[in-house]
Amino acid sequence: MGPEILSQVVLARPDLLTFPSNRTDWERHGTGPGSMISGSAGQAVCYGSHGRRILAVDPGGRPLHECEWEVREGAARLVRARIHLEWGQWVGLVPAGMVNENRLDLSRKPGWQRVSADDLRAMAAQSLGVPLEEVRFFYTDRDVTIAPSGLATIRQRKDALYVLPDGTFDRRRFMACMGAMHWERIDFLPVVELFLSLLPGTGSAVMELIRGLYDDQQRGALSARVLRYRGIPTYPSAAAYRLFSAFFRPEVPGGGDPFPLFMDPPKSHLVSWLPASDSPRRCWDAGNRLCVTVKGDRIIKATLADDSAGLPYQAADSQGHAPCERTLAVRGNTVLLMDRDLTQSVPVEANWGQIADSEAHAAPLAVHGWRMVFARPPQVAPQEAFSAVLLYPEDDREIDELATQPFVADYVQDWVEQDSHVAGLVARAERVLISRFDASITTCIGTDRPRHYSVHYEFPAYAQRQAQHLWNTWAKAGWLNSLPQVRMRPVGESESEEPFHLIYEWIPFSLHASPERIGAHLSVLAQRLMSGASAFVAGPPSLPKLCSAVGLQADAGVAVESLPTFKMHRTIIPKASLKPGLTLYRLTKRR
Repeated sequence: MGPEILSQVVLARPDLLTFPSNRTDWERHGTGPGSMISGSAGQAVCYGSHGRRILAVDPGGRPLHECEWEVREGAARLVRARIHLEWGQWVGLVPAGMVNENRLDLSRKPGWQRVSADDLRAMAAQSLGVPLEEVRFFYTDRDVTIAPSGLATIRQRKDALYVLPDGTFDRRRFMACMGAMHWERIDFLPVVELFLSLLPGTGSAVMELIRGLYDDQQRGALSARVLRYRGIPTYPSAAAYRLFSAFFRPEVPGGGDPFPLFMDPPKSHLVSWLPASDSPRRCWDAGNRLCVTVKGDRIIKATLADDSAGLPYQAADSQGHAPCERTLAVRGNTVLLMDRDLTQSVPVEANWGQIADSEAHAAPLAVHGWRMVFARPPQVAPQEAFSAVLLYPEDDREIDELATQPFVADYVQDWVEQDSHVAGLVARAERVLISRFDASITTCIGTDRPRHYSVHYEFPAYAQRQAQHLWNTWAKAGWLNSLPQVRMRPVGESESEEPFHLIYEWIPFSLHASPERIGAHLSVLAQRLMSGASAFVAGPPSLPKLCSAVGLQADAGVAVESLPTFKMHRTIIPKASLKPGLTLYRLTKRR
């Protein structure tokens, strides 16, 4: 698509420039010199009169991202951005959209007048176990201030990521946050917090924006600006390394393999990241509602927006494996999308650029696919399948049931590791029931050996996502022969089952105010539990009083609000709140 045609398309399509300032600016200056640059791969970038990118589109004119800038005292500042995911959803980015403040009264400390902002930074560096340089980098003089009264204010700024249900910020929902970037001069790679809440494709789409702005800022530079992975602290992972490596090239002093150094948290920042020569590019086929990600001349990922599995197809690794056995290959002018024994064919679009043939490595199909854990595979709408992530409020609104479950399930696993008696109960269990823990099913499934698991779920999209995660985990462990021992069914469709040695039970919030309904719920649980066996139950404070009537005994109880797993969440969102009184219990059925 040529610049003149694209300029007309931008004005004709209201979905491309949605920020009023961008549309006004483009109407006035969209045909001026330097307003548009077309890349060698057919993608195009539109620039505002301030010289900053406001829109990037794929070769067919489909949007990649839109940026809004504000000019103050001659300098442009990024106000917000919309980022288009490969399955059609939009997410939003607001620089410094989350600001947490802590206040310290220094006036009670003798000689407080001599305490400086750098003294506070040094104390923070010692407490957090990070270099003072890192604290200075993220806590500037505007973030650490001391008033004449002795009141110190420490502000923690983070960039906020949002789900944009209708593509605008009108109904935005908080999704995750990351270290506050210097968007006007990209100089580091950020740590993402609440990364498990990211919608599929968000990480690579945000990195695409980062790389695009970095390239804009590097145009005409004599040498490439070196980036480093920075945060307080960093959380290096293999997934982060793969993501960064797709857009930037890692190097270490003296050469060698950068990966081990990157994975060592105190040393992650020693890895230098320079721009990769073949950054991934996304291209859409609107007719087939398909988005492909191309790196060089290879298609490395393909996503169908109408896919009820909510998963992409990916190029297989050297052993022929891909997550959930969803692989792709290119033969001639055709892309083959393979889901176990099912294959779809879509034509290669001319505007994707030169695409080389790539054969799928012929790894034998696994004995069982991920869908076989369901007694009857659930019917899930594509939008629900892709959107099955847990979202948390950014303020003091109560966290919903599904998003609360990981705090409980993660703590139970820590409990098992630290308490030998509880560990024995779990290790000996042969038949386990997981009821209504839809967001944490795989956390409740042991990693020591396969067992018989019955799973009763309420939310099909989340159960499906958990089944996919379980398949990938067991495939790596070599346990897929045991997959028939796991059976997932909707709540209320349970078949006649033998009593269980262990139960994970989530009592719905809707029952908490009714002792009668809680009692009936516990009665069913007691019938399912073997004599002398235990259950981990999340429920209201009134639960212990109702246990004896159904032959259960409450051996231990702890408020979920006090769990270390929730306290860790509060370090990210200090105002986070849970349903009042929610408690985790270990119940035992009397012999």
